[in-house]
Amino acid sequence: MQISIADVLDGEQLAAAQDVLRHSPFTDARASAGWAAMEVKQARMAVSSPAVEVLREQIRLALLAHATFLLAAQPKVIIGPAFVRYGVGCGYGSHTDDPIMEGIRIDAAFTLFLSAPDTYEGGALLIESTAGQEAIKLAAGSVHLYPATSLHGVAPVISGERLVAVGWVRSTIRDAARRELLFDLETARRNLFNTHGKTPAFDLLSKSAANLVRMWCED
Repeated sequence: MQISIADVLDGEQLAAAQDVLRHSPFTDARASAGWAAMEVKQARMAVSSPAVEVLREQIRLALLAHATFLLAAQPKVIIGPAFVRYGVGCGYGSHTDDPIMEGIRIDAAFTLFLSAPDTYEGGALLIESTAGQEAIKLAAGSVHLYPATSLHGVAPVISGERLVAVGWVRSTIRDAARRELLFDLETARRNLFNTHGKTPAFDLLSKSAANLVRMWCED
């Protein structure tokens, strides 16, 4: 499943992240790409430093504290994020992420937008499916989560600068379709509880959802 999640970072967190990255050196991001993706990537990536590592951990904690992200990603491990800057003319051609990073299987990927969409032209996240290509450009502080199995890229930036944090998830539920089913069941379960309280129907739905997790999870 794909899902856009607003306000993962609040205004104060977003301003602090932008300030750290404003004062951080960046290097050619092609070194982080696979041998084929390297040829279609034009961007710069923040160099690791104590401040960047603190920011990376703060974003991980913000993601793990967000109920919708937890429910949609079912994260066991979060890799990254890496902080990437796209200037004018920079973009990332169609590619698939490596299936294993840092010795860990990758099931989902996410882009956390750190630049306001009206500060740059172009630069949309492009995700391909059998229905065609979808362009995603979200408000600063918002995240788009999508299966790592998809072909995706970044449209060239025409003006301004696109700043994002990109990361990857090893999920306790490997299959994207099963993650979506569990997301839908949990959403229905919570709506049912909010409307009618704890009922026999709620208990039965809770039992089914919990047992599906037991059946599918990889702990």
